[in-house]
Amino acid sequence: MIQILLLQLFFFGGDPRKIIEALFEKKLEAFITPEILEEYHETFEELQNKYPQKRIYVPVTQIAEACRMIIPDKTFEVCRDADDNKFIDCAYAGRCIYIVTGDKDLLDIHNFENIEIVTAAEFCKKYL
Repeated sequence: MIQILLLQLFFFGGDPRKIIEALFEKKLEAFITPEILEEYHETFEELQNKYPQKRIYVPVTQIAEACRMIIPDKTFEVCRDADDNKFIDCAYAGRCIYIVTGDKDLLDIHNFENIEIVTAAEFCKKYL
């Protein structure tokens, strides 16, 4: 199994949808923290308000249920956007191989402690 921290929110189709389907099929393992889950709920709500005509592919609760909830025991200060450090903390605690994201602040890091930070398209090209 490929361990992965899912950062990209799955409101739209394409490669993120492929990753969600692989997660539900247990082809990969994903991790989440309470803080990340809270951000996902807030972001989904914002996207629903911004794109009311868009159908949500998978509710946040279903994504959360497919992930392993963890509490990081170590924190890092590596991102330009300090709020994004929670994703690094989660990936490190989960011993993840990848962080899949569309966030430029995280993507600019490229790699942290052997955790590769890639886009959904890059991840799908390599593994799906």
